[in-house]
Amino acid sequence: MQLDGPALDQIFRTARTHNAFSGPVTDDDLRAIYDLMKWGPTSANSCPGRFVFVRSRETREKLRPALSAGNLEKTMAAPVVVIVAHDLEFYEKLPMLFPQTDARSWFAGKSEEHIRTNALRGGTLQGAYFIIAARALGWDCGPMGGFDNAKVDAAFFPDGKWKSNFLINLGRGDPAKVFPRNPRPAFDEGCRIA
Repeated sequence: MQLDGPALDQIFRTARTHNAFSGPVTDDDLRAIYDLMKWGPTSANSCPGRFVFVRSRETREKLRPALSAGNLEKTMAAPVVVIVAHDLEFYEKLPMLFPQTDARSWFAGKSEEHIRTNALRGGTLQGAYFIIAARALGWDCGPMGGFDNAKVDAAFFPDGKWKSNFLINLGRGDPAKVFPRNPRPAFDEGCRIA
């Protein structure tokens, strides 16, 4: 069954990257987004994405030194900041997540680059699914780079097992603070049929 036009608008066509938000966003709201997002596919169901929901003032202050000037004010003011990360030891959960075969052996003891590449790929997919799930449930997102990953990792993941990828400001967006819509590449500019 195809989603109707308003649903596609809400998730994609009229959804925007927001710069100012109101809240609150409750624990139940965050669980609902995660519980929808988790069904998106990843390679061998590896689910390497990890999410830290930064809400308290004290925890948010740990983010401050890592933020670029252009992202500082809006991030410090957002109801929730999501650190989208990936777990470099994701493969330890594969016996439960992909029990059909010994998928753990595809990663355990293999090169760091192989592990990092797969963790980043799957975690990025899950971050994108998080945005789609949040929008589907009526929330607005402000995904961004514009921060120092090493500083975020030192503050939030000092054991080095998780690595930050990008941030998402989350809440109810203020449409008056949205930038004008930028163009996207046309089909012929971004695609080939082979």
